[in-house]
Amino acid sequence: MNPAISRSPSRGTKLKEIAAVVVVLGILAFLVLSALSAAKHMVRMLACTNNVKQMGLGARIFASDDGGRLSMEISVNEGGTKEFARFGVVVPHLLVLSNELRVPKLLICPADTRTAAANFDELRDWSISYFVGLDASEANPKSLLTGDRNITNGSTGKDRILFLTTNQSVGWTKEIHQHAGSVVFGDGSVQQVDSAGLQQLLRNSGGATNRLAIP
Repeated sequence: MNPAISRSPSRGTKLKEIAAVVVVLGILAFLVLSALSAAKHMVRMLACTNNVKQMGLGARIFASDDGGRLSMEISVNEGGTKEFARFGVVVPHLLVLSNELRVPKLLICPADTRTAAANFDELRDWSISYFVGLDASEANPKSLLTGDRNITNGSTGKDRILFLTTNQSVGWTKEIHQHAGSVVFGDGSVQQVDSAGLQQLLRNSGGATNRLAIP
């Protein structure tokens, strides 16, 4: 009998075993990478939620010193930012909270590609990850105070102010948190929601129109 022929079944068996091992290792690698990606996403989401929670706390501390009014409800002459609301810029509404926020790094979501400002003097809208609800009020606990900037109502333009009515379609883009995000309310509470949840929050916001300044 030819020796080469007698060894071929063994060789074929070994090749099959190697192929099986390679497939198993590939599956395991995929599962591990998926788990790590999910864990990384969760860590960023939690860090982002902590950021907006601190922003909400800072806004409420400010309000506690001004008769329960947020800066958007107070004239510039009284130390507020009410007159800036019509321009849609975000920076003024956050600069008045600089003592409470302490560092501008808090204004950048870990999942965002934007870069934090070195200090509050250098703070610009492009170094901010979060919108400001121009109609937010402690008197309306469900009003939208702040949250992730990747909100869309289907508009093709890049408006400084996003006007949202309670029955209008709204959602998160894929940017930042993969069609999800965090929102802070007038009472300082925070929720993580998907696009459907955001739509419901808008319906429950207590105002016919919500104006959001988008950085």
